[in-house]
Amino acid sequence: MKKIKILAIVGSLRKDSYNRKLALIVKELVGDRADFSLLEYGDIPLFNEDIEKPTPEAVRLVYDEVRAADGLWFFTPEYNHFFPGVLKNLLDWISRPQGANNLLSGTPATLSGITPGMTGTAVAQDHLVTLISYLNMDVMNAPRVTVPNALQLLDEEGKLILAKPSLRFLEKQVDGFISFVEKRKA
Repeated sequence: MKKIKILAIVGSLRKDSYNRKLALIVKELVGDRADFSLLEYGDIPLFNEDIEKPTPEAVRLVYDEVRAADGLWFFTPEYNHFFPGVLKNLLDWISRPQGANNLLSGTPATLSGITPGMTGTAVAQDHLVTLISYLNMDVMNAPRVTVPNALQLLDEEGKLILAKPSLRFLEKQVDGFISFVEKRKA
């Protein structure tokens, strides 16, 4: 069986973001069971129908990566109890009809998140689930992982070290999502 491709979409553009670090831990946990890559999208413009046609090059490259993915894994911070505007902008672009279809329709998706605060990212994830469900994505709602207190989980070099309970939940999510995507590809 051909390896599935999972595309990670990190909702923060900061190079040293906690959610990027969480995505890199997931990449390690996935190992060679799937192709796992992070989408770089910091150069796409704000969505504006005036510049939609012809499609900006940065957006076209994102379309190509999303089209090639078998599943999308969202890693979202929580800003004011919501997911970030850059993530909404990205979804506005890639949800636009490409020819006769929406690139996201039917695509398997899951969510995780980490934040420096004590509440984790559950509220932002719930808002994001509302949007991606509207876009007809196939959402794996359980398990979902939300990690609070990110600053307490960084070592001296700034590497994210998850506590065993969080790591176990993340391992379950990795196993679950790989299976979820494979079943839909079969």
